[in-house]
Amino acid sequence: MKSAYELAMERLAKADPAAAPLNAEQKARLAEIDRVYQGKIAEREIFLKQQLTAALTARKLDEADQVRKQIAGEKARLEEERENEKERVRRGK
Repeated sequence: MKSAYELAMERLAKADPAAAPLNAEQKARLAEIDRVYQGKIAEREIFLKQQLTAALTARKLDEADQVRKQIAGEKARLEEERENEKERVRRGK
């Protein structure tokens, strides 16, 4: 007998083929995408935080606020790119 969980997973797989289990190659590619984008995000944060520190040291508060917004925007953009790329891998494209 199958558990309720197994039955639900079967129904989900039939309803949404994209939710099918990932193969080893897809899992490796998803891990690689995460690693690459974590590096990109860290690189941008380091660069922009240096600018933020310089602006705060010079007491340029408007510039510091602008850099903070840029940090948030860059991080959101890169995370969105990462998720889009991961979705392409999940769909097998």
